[in-house]
Amino acid sequence: MSAARSMLIALAAAMTTTAMAAPASKPKEQPQPPPPAATASVPQPPGSDPDLAFGAFQRGHYLTAFAEATKRVEASGDAKAMTLIGELYADGLGVPRNDQQAATWYQLAADRGDRNAMFALAAFRMVGRAGPRDRDAAAKLFAAAAKLGHPAAAYNLGLLYLEGQLFPQDFKRAAELVRIAAEAGVPEAQYALATFYKEGRGVDKDPREAARLLGAAALAGNTDAEIEYGIALFNGAGVAKNEIAAFSYMMKAARKGSAIAQRRLAFMYATGRGVKADPVQAARWHLIARAGGDNDQFLDDFLRKMKPEDRAAGEDAAKPWIARLAAATKTSASPFPDPVLPPTPPTQP
Repeated sequence: MSAARSMLIALAAAMTTTAMAAPASKPKEQPQPPPPAATASVPQPPGSDPDLAFGAFQRGHYLTAFAEATKRVEASGDAKAMTLIGELYADGLGVPRNDQQAATWYQLAADRGDRNAMFALAAFRMVGRAGPRDRDAAAKLFAAAAKLGHPAAAYNLGLLYLEGQLFPQDFKRAAELVRIAAEAGVPEAQYALATFYKEGRGVDKDPREAARLLGAAALAGNTDAEIEYGIALFNGAGVAKNEIAAFSYMMKAARKGSAIAQRRLAFMYATGRGVKADPVQAARWHLIARAGGDNDQFLDDFLRKMKPEDRAAGEDAAKPWIARLAAATKTSASPFPDPVLPPTPPTQP
């Protein structure tokens, strides 16, 4: 996992979640903040010339990558090679992890204008790696990288404008910056911009554009977008109503451990909407969601009225998942493995 992915920035910006059709007694869910960008800061090869260091990095040959990058630095002071060395130190790839060394190399590359190094160094400053937290310095580095076209830097800078602490809160400016990353294909940004369009924050309210962006982010595997796009499909909000497709997206998010999706999945199994009614599966997913902290009175009532044998089958089906969840809670670890992420595609510097 890259250094940028391991230093995600938690910014508390309120985003409203659309409610799926459900029993009137169900309270609204808490708004979810847009997640930070998960775009890796891995340096990219300069121009079209073969880059042995970058190629070795992509293949997981980290010692070779370190050696080749060092040669490039010694030969020409190459900034992208410096960023690569910083990345290797930041994640302990081929060399012992060393945040101070990583920050030093990132700084050298940033001083020479490398936008990936600026982004990585901003992430360090934001969370306090290799020194005290310095949000002002992080914001300046995000701004510098965004000016050079770094999508994830633009997204994170947009979140700072949305947050309204380092800068005066400015929804329009936040939307402009988030759009840069969304158009570059950053799923987190697509999800965040969709919420802007859904609420009319910084842009004109547009349910169709919100649904389009949610669909793009959902296809890329963003869990929040899978849930929200599933809701949009279920309700026909900004997109043609399609409960079967909604079920598919809810299942994807539920399998990743989302209690919200698990509860909605249970509702669909209980009511036969989007999928053939199955009380056992309804009970299973309701119990899993409840163990994860998302309860539903309608589903509680449904469970109480079930045939004893169906309820017992649902409980048995839920037990392995709930056991993993309980074990993870004790160790503060995720009960589900991180999804396998594709390598960051090369971009032009």
